[in-house]
Amino acid sequence: MNTYGIQELAKPYIEYDMIRNHTDLPDFPELRTKLLFAFLGRNGTEAGKQEVYALATSLVQMALETHDLVPVTNVAKGKAESRSRQLKVLAGDYFSARFYQLLAQAGQIEMVGLLSQAVCDVNRMKMNFYTLVKQLKMTADEYIQQSANIRSQLFLSFTRSMEGVSQRLWPGILQGFAKCELLAEEIFRIESLQNIRGSWAYWHIMQAGTREEKKLLQAEESDPSRIKAILHKYNISSQLYHMLDAQVRTVWDQIRQLESEPFVEELFKIGEPITRYLKTQKVLLEEL
Repeated sequence: MNTYGIQELAKPYIEYDMIRNHTDLPDFPELRTKLLFAFLGRNGTEAGKQEVYALATSLVQMALETHDLVPVTNVAKGKAESRSRQLKVLAGDYFSARFYQLLAQAGQIEMVGLLSQAVCDVNRMKMNFYTLVKQLKMTADEYIQQSANIRSQLFLSFTRSMEGVSQRLWPGILQGFAKCELLAEEIFRIESLQNIRGSWAYWHIMQAGTREEKKLLQAEESDPSRIKAILHKYNISSQLYHMLDAQVRTVWDQIRQLESEPFVEELFKIGEPITRYLKTQKVLLEEL
């Protein structure tokens, strides 16, 4: 089994027609899962445990992120939206149940406890995050850091399974990859003008924008052309690109500190989608 097989193993658990046809699911946490699988293998975890740990953790992550997509209000506009909401709840619960089952069948009861504690930690972190959001006290930098921490917490449960330089570098490399994923998503959000509210661009403009611009961003419905003009005024695309570029360089420097050249190459290969995306964004920015 290599790092590219975990997502295939997860498909029987997450690809149900009923769910896919009637609601949206979050993306599979591919980079973080591959990274965990690679580090576990590097640190001598048995192949069977390595596979189960990575698969179970990815399912818990999917469960948490699926529940995050459930609308805060119970009021649905129609039958389709009501069904979508119900399926998100059920899908998240199902992914959680499969995580327990996988680890229990493998006799990994201790890991059930560790991941369960990590879930509690994630929920606590989310409460702090949402409190800052509700009070409009979130800064753009805090948004990136806290979001990356939340995305990384489950995977950090395995830190004690590692040794030496791997154990020391694992948290930074993991969070670095999480920030890269997040920044790539933020670039897509502003390019497509989808879900601008609550994004990095939103919090940046809430810090630096005029009173009128802030009101426009907070409005339930806004003129897309005006939003686009504000994003252009503050060079949001360019800022996010440079943040992603800097983050990739930081992660690559951390990876190069590892002692095994084959392992370094393996991690660079895992990060190739980020590198390709970064090059694409550079071309697009140069054309503007």
